[in-house]
Amino acid sequence: MSADPARFVVVGQGYVGLPVAMRACEVGFDVIGFDVDKERVELLTRAKSFIDDVDDARLAAALATGRYRATSNHRELSGFDHASVCVPTPLHDGAPNLRCIEDAARMLSTHVTPGCCVVLESTTYPGTTEEVFAPILEAGSGLRAGTDFHVGYSPERIDPSNPTWKFHNTPKIVSGVNQTSLDAIRRFYDRLVERTVPVPGTREAELAKLLENTFRHVNIALVNELAMYSHGLGVDVWSVIDAAASKQFGFMRFSPGPGVGGHCLPIDPSYLAWQVRRSLGKAFQFVDIANAVNDRMPDYIVSRATEHLNRHHKSVNGSSILLIGLSYKANSGDARNSPAMAVAKHLHRLGADLRAVDPLVAAEEVPLHVRLVPLDAAEVSRSDLVIVLTDHDVLDWALLEPHADHVLDTRNRLRDAKVERL
Repeated sequence: MSADPARFVVVGQGYVGLPVAMRACEVGFDVIGFDVDKERVELLTRAKSFIDDVDDARLAAALATGRYRATSNHRELSGFDHASVCVPTPLHDGAPNLRCIEDAARMLSTHVTPGCCVVLESTTYPGTTEEVFAPILEAGSGLRAGTDFHVGYSPERIDPSNPTWKFHNTPKIVSGVNQTSLDAIRRFYDRLVERTVPVPGTREAELAKLLENTFRHVNIALVNELAMYSHGLGVDVWSVIDAAASKQFGFMRFSPGPGVGGHCLPIDPSYLAWQVRRSLGKAFQFVDIANAVNDRMPDYIVSRATEHLNRHHKSVNGSSILLIGLSYKANSGDARNSPAMAVAKHLHRLGADLRAVDPLVAAEEVPLHVRLVPLDAAEVSRSDLVIVLTDHDVLDWALLEPHADHVLDTRNRLRDAKVERL
């Protein structure tokens, strides 16, 4: 083992890996942030962040300590005491694609030494750590997981742009392939976060992560479907939710919207459904239903926009439509799987002239058929319809109500009587 400060390798420097790397550097680890994306590494080396939860100043401070370095050279990973794998786990034809996890394990395996600790943080199905990840580490190192070195799973719980819950103060689930590995992994994360939550095994930790996101996915689908039915019944769904939320027990508030986005909700519950079908030969009906409801929300928003324009003797084709927000959630520039993008794509197919306001989304993330514009009175006034899709706090919401004649608000941000809400 190396002398203090302990050497920590984080494979993947995206929305999960970069905050982990920053926190580890701040508490005294010597951190190597590895990423296969050379352009990303070059940006990090110049203290240019591309995620909401790590600003340029924080990244520059980490670089200035000399204890953080970004690299795409796997040879620089040797001699680590701890390693964390935070790589993407997309779906491919409905099945988990573990290629990035497998590649990371093979790369780290050549640097595994007795007594080191390797943790998988990427979302995956139960059994991945012990059936896929650990065997690759063993094959490449010639050492035994749980005996010669420590292996475990600790699911990421990053919530981009959450003002309250950050990496360091969000309880961290920890697990190991045996008790020895669990103890070592818990000691490691106890230095990074305020509270660790040990669980009996890696499968429990893997399934706990899927449960967290499936719980949210299913409940969002519930209120999304309720919103569609409420509109047909002439009932204000937001008043219904406010009333139900006054109950102090047995109810948790969820809000409807144009759909779900980001990496977790559109993907993670499908991991659970796939695992149940593979292992038990049964369908996980809640996930299938939730997917169907949430996936059709962008189309439903377009149908509401079409109805709104028709009532005012206009068609979508040729109408000037201003989209407020393109990212998948408020106060974040993350546009991955954003339902707002799906709405824009559908409206474009119908012939709409599309403009959008989103100061947080990078220009290169915006589709070619959408023109980014500032939020000002002129842009609002010239629009046949304004659709609120993402309610960033930085926007001047006071501009909309006095200057927009027609607004469809999917986020319940506006209160003017002339605003049509989801």
